Amino acid sequence: MVSPKINIPPRTDVAMPRTMLSDNAWEKLKQILKSSGRVYNKYEHRNTLEGILYRMRTGIPWRDLPKEFGDWSTVFRRFNLWSKKGVLDKLFESLALDGDAEWLFIDGSIVKAHQDSSGAASDDEQAIGKSRGGNSTKIHLAVDSGGLPLYFELSGGQVNDIVHAESLINHTPSTTSVIADKGYDSQPLRDAIEVQGRTANIPRRNNSKIGNADMDWCLYRYRHLVENAFMKIKKYRAVATRYDKLARNYRSVVSLAFMMMWLPIHCD
Repeated sequence: MVSPKINIPPRTDVAMPRTMLSDNAWEKLKQILKSSGRVYNKYEHRNTLEGILYRMRTGIPWRDLPKEFGDWSTVFRRFNLWSKKGVLDKLFESLALDGDAEWLFIDGSIVKAHQDSSGAASDDEQAIGKSRGGNSTKIHLAVDSGGLPLYFELSGGQVNDIVHAESLINHTPSTTSVIADKGYDSQPLRDAIEVQGRTANIPRRNNSKIGNADMDWCLYRYRHLVENAFMKIKKYRAVATRYDKLARNYRSVVSLAFMMMWLPIHCD
């Protein structure tokens, strides 16, 4: 017996996918985009940015982007263009200018690189390296006294944290203290910090003959602020797992994640 054909009318109550920007947040970001001189003032830019943020939050392939954000290829091409121009980095950097850098906390965190992130048409390593867990990327981060991100760099996952330590410090405002864990135990690094008039609050390893009598352990307890920052951005699936082939594109995604940490402060 053949079942009767049932005509199901199309749904007309499908809701727009959840977005991330309030009106106040978009107005703030729009002013930065306009002042950068690299983005024309177009009405569809808000929806495009929402699509980019949606993909950052969910980690879906670009082709699976909901049509409410527009054609996926259009959103991706604009993301790639903004990444090439440094526009998305500019959003984060502009908001981070208000950081309170009395104390500076630095650390690094590894993220796994998905198999789709390999195969970029470039001779550069694209900040992907071999570590114990396979292909990975490391985010080197400096946060301020309140745990808000100030500056970050990318490297292959096998790179030691201390390689990027001086660069993190040199790219942030002058601070009274630099706080880091034992992975940054290095006398040349301490000397470089003290030359700038800062205090190095970095514990020495257990086999050190000098010891840690000079450590401010009360201040060191707040080192969790930089680890908290990593925890906050890794709730976004395209940050916690790297899907982007190009380092600059992944850097743009990380910049957007750090931007989202700053936005509530600027939009109160």
